[in-house]
Amino acid sequence: MNNNRTEIAPDAVEKAVSGDRKALEELLTGIQDPVFHLSLRMLGSIPDAEDATQEILLKVMTHLSSFRGESAFTTWVFRIAVNHLKDYKKHMFANHPLSFEYYGADIDSGKEKEIPALSPELDHDLLDQELKLSCTNVMLQCLAPESRCIFILGTMFQADSRIAGDILDMTPENYRQKLSRARKKMSAFLKEYCGLTGGKCACKRRIPYAAATHRIHPEAVEYSPLAVPNPDADEFVKHMEEIDDLSLLFSSLPTFRATAEARKFLSDFLSSDRCSYIMNA
Repeated sequence: MNNNRTEIAPDAVEKAVSGDRKALEELLTGIQDPVFHLSLRMLGSIPDAEDATQEILLKVMTHLSSFRGESAFTTWVFRIAVNHLKDYKKHMFANHPLSFEYYGADIDSGKEKEIPALSPELDHDLLDQELKLSCTNVMLQCLAPESRCIFILGTMFQADSRIAGDILDMTPENYRQKLSRARKKMSAFLKEYCGLTGGKCACKRRIPYAAATHRIHPEAVEYSPLAVPNPDADEFVKHMEEIDDLSLLFSSLPTFRATAEARKFLSDFLSSDRCSYIMNA
């Protein structure tokens, strides 16, 4: 599974369970970025992803002794993360769910024509990238939680059907069927609406509207500083064109690393009395 994670030493889990704080730090910092990336893709906003990541890492820590090595450690972690995120009720979109119909109607409304242009002194190329990252991230929220999770694991984490089925507690065959359906839904929307795949919308044209509706913040971009470029992006775009699967656009997107605030929280937690109490419980 491709998640750009830090390699974890084979004996790190055993050492962490035995009370080795350095080993515990290695484990948690090693999984923080992929857990944050999964959380951000599942929940759609950075603050919600920060909160969920903290909760998931705490769950991993408190359940560490139950890891039996029957699967890869990251598979075990992702099973905890997925179960937490699929039923997460505290995120912004839980009370304001999106749909492809709603998103399409917003684009069709033409409201961006009513918004004046932004200052030419702003970095419009950066804002174009920021809106692309924000829009594709929010677009994922149009899928139901299980379908969203399946799509993210299969398309963005490149998980094979055996590992993804293990994470999601379903057969590889069932996983592949559901992934195919989710990709078809996403491809249909991209084909009609996303300018990156030939649709009617264009990020550059929507920048002023996105800023006016607080979907991006021109003076303090959020997504771009966290983005880690995908070295295989061009290959995925080429493959997308060859097999006519527009949903592979998501495979070409960058991954996200945890925010500075999330890293500080973990660092502070690992040196806290609470951490010591949990380790010695």
